[in-house]
Amino acid sequence: MKEVTKRRILRWIHIVFGIPILGYIYSPFEEIPKYATRVRFVVVPVMLLSGLWMWKGHVLRRLISKVSENYLHENGTSIGGIEIQ
Repeated sequence: MKEVTKRRILRWIHIVFGIPILGYIYSPFEEIPKYATRVRFVVVPVMLLSGLWMWKGHVLRRLISKVSENYLHENGTSIGGIEIQ
């Protein structure tokens, strides 16, 4: 999958999950308890994670690849039948 496609998917996830937050803010006070739990425990975390990934995803990918590379080299693990010392 191309990077442009990944960015578009993340952007749309971020936009779609932002809509319930607008409803939460602008709905009448009596209706807020109906979907407050969903907004707090599903919508907000998805918004935060997608926003962080769009903002600092390149740093996280680099960090994950370095950690996994160091782990493989330290443990002498084989990749595809090739022994790493």
